[in-house]
Amino acid sequence: MTKPPSPLSPGPDADSQLDRAIGVWGATLFVIGAVIGSGIFLTTGIMLQELPSVPLVLAAWTAGGLLAMAGGLTYAEMGSMYPRSGGLYVFLSEAYGPVWGFLFGWACLLVILTGSVATVAIGFAEYFSYFFPTLGTDRMVASIPLPWGAWVISAGQLVAAASVVVITAINYVGVRSGNLTNSIVTAAKIGGLVAIPILALAYRRVDPVFVPIVPAESARPLASFGVIMIAVMWTYEGWYYVAFAAGEIRNAARTVPRALIMGTLALTAIYVSVNVAYVFSLTVEEMSGVTRIAEKMVTTLVGPGGAALVAASVVVSTFGCNVAGVIASSRVCFAMAADRRFFPSAARVHPVYRTPHVALVVTGIWSVFLTLTGGYETLFTYVTFASVLFGTLGGVAIFVLRAKKPDLPRPYRALGYPVIPALYVLGSFALTWNTLMERPGASLAGLGLVALGLPFYLYWSRSSR
Repeated sequence: MTKPPSPLSPGPDADSQLDRAIGVWGATLFVIGAVIGSGIFLTTGIMLQELPSVPLVLAAWTAGGLLAMAGGLTYAEMGSMYPRSGGLYVFLSEAYGPVWGFLFGWACLLVILTGSVATVAIGFAEYFSYFFPTLGTDRMVASIPLPWGAWVISAGQLVAAASVVVITAINYVGVRSGNLTNSIVTAAKIGGLVAIPILALAYRRVDPVFVPIVPAESARPLASFGVIMIAVMWTYEGWYYVAFAAGEIRNAARTVPRALIMGTLALTAIYVSVNVAYVFSLTVEEMSGVTRIAEKMVTTLVGPGGAALVAASVVVSTFGCNVAGVIASSRVCFAMAADRRFFPSAARVHPVYRTPHVALVVTGIWSVFLTLTGGYETLFTYVTFASVLFGTLGGVAIFVLRAKKPDLPRPYRALGYPVIPALYVLGSFALTWNTLMERPGASLAGLGLVALGLPFYLYWSRSSR
């Protein structure tokens, strides 16, 4: 009789103990749920302030969707090659060597993924306070004196931290409960977003003229378009999270590619249709500079009750977004530990729930800490460049793996190779370069934070030997 694999076995063996409970529709909803947070409700007004041209703003949303789809097609091939937990961490390790995968995983655990969870949780708390004003982020509940200043905790931070704890607990007791929660919440927020175009068609306040002109008041239209593309791409961020949970997806080699393709297609359709709804409901002058553009649109069409509808939609949307975020961050932690590049206990699988429970607790605690301290705000600014750089390297990885491992089975081969992957790499590189130019100091500081992981990599590498 073959001895069952140990929870501390490397990579795929540790994955074999997980519950492969997520099917193709659950995985597709995972892609959608991981992306749709609060950005689609907030971003367009700021974009129009930067570049007051409806056609160019809609073109940016379309281009962002096409870039995400190109990325989905690219990552889908690598996901079919390596259907195990860890996603981009695995792709980078296989393409460039373990140190690159570790540095990505280190950055994810430090702030890229955990900081994203904290950021979305604060957004959840801000809209939650619409219904419970005493629980807002402006309501201080504690002030802890420290040598370098007071640590102030608001009621909103406690609500945000509580939401992370609840989501972590849901995922702790089984991937089935986490997937079911994600599916229900994602279906609800898709319904909320679909209601926006329906309202626009029913009331149709504005008859926009779609003339593709560059406004005279824009001194640097190309640079402005680059700026709004950054905003768009961050709103699409997270489409690849599903690959991190491949160890719990049925027939992952085929399901992950399908989910990536269908999910990014659905996201593009949703985002573009919602933005078309905005321009049929509000004029450019009414939208320009407005942060809560969805709230303004619905309130304009149906009255004050519209604000409550939008607030409820954002609460559901951000909560669902973090369900996927918590899964993604914990699976990176689990994959690193399974490869003996993190604390070995984080590779343990719960004997009853069949979840990486230690990894969930570790990443959940760190996300809560970032939420309560507000530390994610500074760190997230620093690692923005590192995040987009790793994404670009992930796109290049498909070319590296084609050259290094041409005979490795690929149940799915990227559609349009090499053109579509090259377009994704070029788009990602442009985003990387723009980030470096806009925030050179923070970008270099972020690379320094990533480099701090090297001593830990050396330590765990020696320990594993």
